[in-house]
Amino acid sequence: MTRHLNIRVTGKVQGVFFRASTKDVADALRLVGFVRNERDQSVYIEAEGDQPALDQFLVWCKQGPPQAVVNNVEVVDGTVVGFSSFEVRRY
Repeated sequence: MTRHLNIRVTGKVQGVFFRASTKDVADALRLVGFVRNERDQSVYIEAEGDQPALDQFLVWCKQGPPQAVVNNVEVVDGTVVGFSSFEVRRY
């Protein structure tokens, strides 16, 4: 069963290849959705997929790429949109 998660990651998460790395991980896990930088210096992600893949994705989000320093990951269930791929978006 497909689930939809709205995820906000805070910390040193911009300027450290967080978005590109997020796309790579999402693609590897066959998740769909998007990632974008927010004006408040956080990163916002909407991800859809099966529960095991989303669980692995959240574990990664709590760490991020090597140069990131993740302080917090907020996760809220959302309504499935039916994205066709995972993309990096601008603001």
